[in-house]
Amino acid sequence: MSQCFNFINKLSLRFFPRLFLKYGAKKQKVDPKKLDWAVKLFGDCERIDISRTATSDRGFILTLDKKMRLFFYQDGDHFSFDGYEIGEYENGEVTIFDNLGK
Repeated sequence: MSQCFNFINKLSLRFFPRLFLKYGAKKQKVDPKKLDWAVKLFGDCERIDISRTATSDRGFILTLDKKMRLFFYQDGDHFSFDGYEIGEYENGEVTIFDNLGK
């Protein structure tokens, strides 16, 4: 039975990827609308930059197409969304993760 299920999963993922992911999200108790929101936000971006926040080492900024910034701050053992702003921005730091410890 599991081989049949794996075949159906592979077939669905190949020919109906969005439907497969929405089914998987629902199965994992994730609102499938979040997948659509992510595609709408990031799908058309030509460039996504990441940089540190100016005031703290405990957060980061995602810059989309050098025109919109999304701010995140450390909240215990995870990050939380802190807001956004619109403007003209410089490139991010491509080496931001290079010196992270394991």
